[in-house]
Amino acid sequence: MRFPVLETNRLRLTELLDEDAESVFDLFSDESVTEYYDLEAFNDLSQAHNLIKFFRNRFEEKLGIRWAIRLKETNELIGTCGFNSWNAKMKNAVLGYDLLPRHWGMGYTTEAVHRIVTAAFDGELPCGELHRIQGDTIPGNTASESVLVKVGFKEEGLRRHSGYWKNKFHDLKCFGLIKTEYS
Repeated sequence: MRFPVLETNRLRLTELLDEDAESVFDLFSDESVTEYYDLEAFNDLSQAHNLIKFFRNRFEEKLGIRWAIRLKETNELIGTCGFNSWNAKMKNAVLGYDLLPRHWGMGYTTEAVHRIVTAAFDGELPCGELHRIQGDTIPGNTASESVLVKVGFKEEGLRRHSGYWKNKFHDLKCFGLIKTEYS
C-alpha cells in the first residue's frame, strides 16, 4: 500500500520519514504546540523517532494516517495532520493536526485539513470513502476550533471529563463533519 501524497496551492502532504526526526522534535518540543496535547513536550530526539515509527505503524496496520505538512517552495516540514484513527467499516475517522508557531495564523492548517477531508470523502485514501469525520478540541483552544469551523465542522457538544492526560481530566468539545454537508 503506497502512502498517498496530497497537494494544495502552497503545501505538499507527504509521509513522515526518519530524516524528519529533527523537524518533528522541533515541533513537539514546543510547549505551545503540546499545550492541548495528550503528551508532554519532547526533551529527546528519540521521542521524535518513536513518534514517526508510531505513525508509520498506524498506516501499515490500516488504523490511521499522519502526513507531514511541507511548504511547497522549500519542502520545510511545518506541521503534521491526519486521521488519528479511522474505521473503514463504520466509514468514519478522527482528525488531528499541529503546526509550528511561527506559521500560525497563515491558513496553512485549514488548507491542509481541507485537502485531507476532501481526499477522505472522495475515497482517495486506503480506508475507503468516509462518511463522517470528527475533531475534538479542549475548551479554550480557539485556534483549533476556528480551523474546524472554517472547514465546515459543526459543534456537536461537550464530552465531560472524556480525556485524561498530564495528571488531570479534560472536557472535549466534539465537532463533526458529514460528507453530504461538506463543500
